[in-house]
Amino acid sequence: MTEKTYKALFICTGNSARSILAEGLLNELGKGRFKAFSAGSQPKGEVHPLALATLERLHLPADDYRSKSWDEFAAPGAPLLDFIFTVCDNAAGESCPFWPGQPVSAHWGVPDPAAVAGSEEQKRKAFLDAAVTLRRRIELFLSLPLARLDVMSLQQQLRDIGRQ
Repeated sequence: MTEKTYKALFICTGNSARSILAEGLLNELGKGRFKAFSAGSQPKGEVHPLALATLERLHLPADDYRSKSWDEFAAPGAPLLDFIFTVCDNAAGESCPFWPGQPVSAHWGVPDPAAVAGSEEQKRKAFLDAAVTLRRRIELFLSLPLARLDVMSLQQQLRDIGRQ
C-alpha cells in the first residue's frame, strides 16, 4: 500500500522569502511524504537572494524557486491541497481564494527577514532565524500522527504549532 503524499502551500504576501524557505524545508524534511509549494497574494516576481543563500547554507536545494501568485493554486488543474499555512501576518488577514478540497489551514507568522535593515551579516542572520523557526514548526508538524487525527484536532494542533 502506497502512503499518501500530502500537499502543503505556504503563503506570504510577496512569496520571496519566508514562504520560499518553508517550501524548501518541508520538501526536504518531508522525505517524499509531503510536496510543498509556496505562493503570494501580491508576489514580488523574484525570490530574495538571501532566501536562496539560506537554503544553500542549510544544504537544501536552492534551484527552481519562483515568486508566484496564489491564484495558480486556486485555478482548475491545480494540485489539491491538504494544508495551507500563512507565514506572514499580512497574508493571514487577506481574503484568500477558494481552495478546492477544503484544506486544513493555520497561521505560522514569522518576522519578515527581508524587512531587516542593517549590515549584510544582520540580514543573513534574520534569514537564518526565520528558517530555524520554520524548521522547528515543520518538524513538529511532521511528528503529528496525521492519519489518526480528526480535522478539528489537527486544526488545533497546527494552530498551536504556530504559537510556539
